[in-house]
Amino acid sequence: MFGLPLPAIGLSLILSVALCVHVVRTGREMYWLWIILAFPFVGALIYFVAIVLPELTGGKTARVIGTAARDTLDPDRDYRRAKAAYQDSATVANAIRLGAAAAALGRHAEAEALYAGAAHGVHADDPTLLLGRAGALIELGRAAEALPILLALEQQPDGRTPQVCLALGRVHEALGQMTEAEKAYDHAAGRLPGMEALARYAAFLAHTGRQAQAREQLEEIDRRIRRADPYFRKEARAWRDLAARAIG
Repeated sequence: MFGLPLPAIGLSLILSVALCVHVVRTGREMYWLWIILAFPFVGALIYFVAIVLPELTGGKTARVIGTAARDTLDPDRDYRRAKAAYQDSATVANAIRLGAAAAALGRHAEAEALYAGAAHGVHADDPTLLLGRAGALIELGRAAEALPILLALEQQPDGRTPQVCLALGRVHEALGQMTEAEKAYDHAAGRLPGMEALARYAAFLAHTGRQAQAREQLEEIDRRIRRADPYFRKEARAWRDLAARAIG
């Protein structure tokens, strides 16, 4: 910074002060002040892209960029807010919010406990709670416990959703029930947006010795990635990698 011309240094200082004022006036987290002041130019640019630009444009692309930047800098942000809300009021809605945030950070035991604790009384058959708990149990390697939850959920009116079928596919596969797993994966892969269902189906096909069919699914993933918004491709490629590793 000190090798820059004085006008550039002055402009940087003015910009940093202006953004610091924005942080305080809009009630943003105080760590933004440290980022802006500790990393001249770069910190200001990150804050502008993550916070100011989405406010100015209101556009989808700007919001996606801003969300990605915030998630990179502060991955626990949603979890902290959800936990504060739950501690303030332990409602079912807040339990669901905190459970989802915990699961997103890989805290599946915490998520499972939250979903199980909330699924009582009039909420005992709540589809979001049941599916959330089943998903946490799957990640914890407790597929046998997840199966009856998913089967009960599937019997509800409109309960055979693509999300439920994807979870059932994973459970059946983990339990060695390959015929049931294939039916569930096939149903989910043809209906769920995104790449997870396709990738898991491709991996299942590869694991069961059907490499040609698995490669067809991988080709479909590649076609979808080429058409996808650039800002969603990172997640999509992670699912592609899962399928590709299984295919070998």
